[in-house]
Amino acid sequence: MTARAERPDVGAGLDAVRPPRPIRSDEVVHVVGIAGAGASGAALLAAAAGAAVSGCDAGGPSPYADALGEAAVDLAWAHDPAHVTAVHPTPTRLSVTKALTALQPDHPELLAARAAGIPVEPWQQLVADAASGRTLIGVAGTHGKSTTAGWLVHVLAAAGLDPAAFVGALLPASVTGSRPATARAGRGGAFVVEADEYAGNFDAYRPAIAVLTSIEWDHPDVFADLHAVVGAFRSWVEAMGRGWDDRQAPRPPGPPGRARPVLVANVGDPGVAALIASLGETAVDIIPFHLVESGDALSGDGHLVGRIVAAEPDGTVVEFAGLPGAPEPATIRLPTAGRHNAANALAVAGAAAALGLAAPAIVSGLASFPGVGRRLERKGEIRGVVVYDDYAHHPTAIVETVGAVRQREPGRRVWAVYEPLTYHRTAAMHDAFADALATADAVAVARIWAGRDRDVTVDSSEALVRSVADRRPGVRAAAPGDVEATAAWLAGEVRPGDAVLVMGGGQSYRIGERLLEMLQGD
Repeated sequence: MTARAERPDVGAGLDAVRPPRPIRSDEVVHVVGIAGAGASGAALLAAAAGAAVSGCDAGGPSPYADALGEAAVDLAWAHDPAHVTAVHPTPTRLSVTKALTALQPDHPELLAARAAGIPVEPWQQLVADAASGRTLIGVAGTHGKSTTAGWLVHVLAAAGLDPAAFVGALLPASVTGSRPATARAGRGGAFVVEADEYAGNFDAYRPAIAVLTSIEWDHPDVFADLHAVVGAFRSWVEAMGRGWDDRQAPRPPGPPGRARPVLVANVGDPGVAALIASLGETAVDIIPFHLVESGDALSGDGHLVGRIVAAEPDGTVVEFAGLPGAPEPATIRLPTAGRHNAANALAVAGAAAALGLAAPAIVSGLASFPGVGRRLERKGEIRGVVVYDDYAHHPTAIVETVGAVRQREPGRRVWAVYEPLTYHRTAAMHDAFADALATADAVAVARIWAGRDRDVTVDSSEALVRSVADRRPGVRAAAPGDVEATAAWLAGEVRPGDAVLVMGGGQSYRIGERLLEMLQGD
């Protein structure tokens, strides 16, 4: 499949990115698409800053929206220009997702706001404003952003630093101090943000510390190839080194003891290594980290290095070297599974050390992480069938997550149940998706979630299942239909001893929920 060219319509018509400024208590913010992971978190942070916040979403409530009512956010489950023109006080700004401008460039609320002279900004600008005046830590990369950012928030909170945060997955109540949510309204000096590269979503952030987990080709609607992805990350890191013009915004607090921003980079990832090699004289300090193989020496010449010494159902034992103030090596039992999560733990350790956190607090926080929503989340076990839910929607993530389930549930038959995220993306990566799904013992592919796609003819779930069967003749594989039909089909197929891994964006989380309900009712 060929890559698609960049789509200039994503984000068209939104106000340009600007330096952050504190959210005022007299602001009135209206969030369009508020039930999404990002928009809901932005709304919560604005409410915590004292702004009056309202929001709407034609898709109805979602798991991300549950915390909004507690924060006194006024919600409507339909779009209407009256949300802009017929309310008092009138909104002082609209916050929206960039993808909305591609899907519905003439959205009535956006048109009404522009006609009234009300700023229309991406919700990332609202998050950046919430972080104004704090030490911003941006967690970026193709994979592992939510887990790494959530893990870092947990480490800092457990150490008593009371960080604020936006993370693109539900943080558990033990981390937020309230209901599960994608935001934490801490009062400490550190602010952790998940920084997504799609269509320049991370451009609003100029962090003092950036974490870069990995770089692969993704988002074929905006990135033509891997070179374009690397270029986007390079531009972001270079902008981080420049910071905002001091005449526009004061430079926020930086990493303790350092005059320049810090990039914590996974140089064991080929894409990240290529980026580092291309940076030249960029004004950032680099803290490199990487995993080595089990038989390799644990030494890194100034790198933070990790080595997996045991991968067990209840966690992964990793030896660390290069962590300031820790013994050499430091042995940590991580509660997570999978090699990718061992690398994420190194990223967290590097960022926490750059913030000046002592090694014992870092080690303790790494070992006690409760996880975040939809990242290898164990939903339950009924009649001998265990169900996991994960946001994996890239071929590499699918392979790593299937492997992590095998670590968690040795000896079980592993089902890969996938709701593909958009038609264009599935078509662009069709062969890689088939290769990834074929690493499981059985496969179900739900109907593709269209999202912003207009052309739904370029690929299909049935075609993807045929490609899986070509790679694994005899494997049980089917395309049952929508998420409800997929859950019902699975209920008749699974048997005691199976591990069902549900993956994808869209409505995929409903598959695991409905499957457990159906098994309970049998």
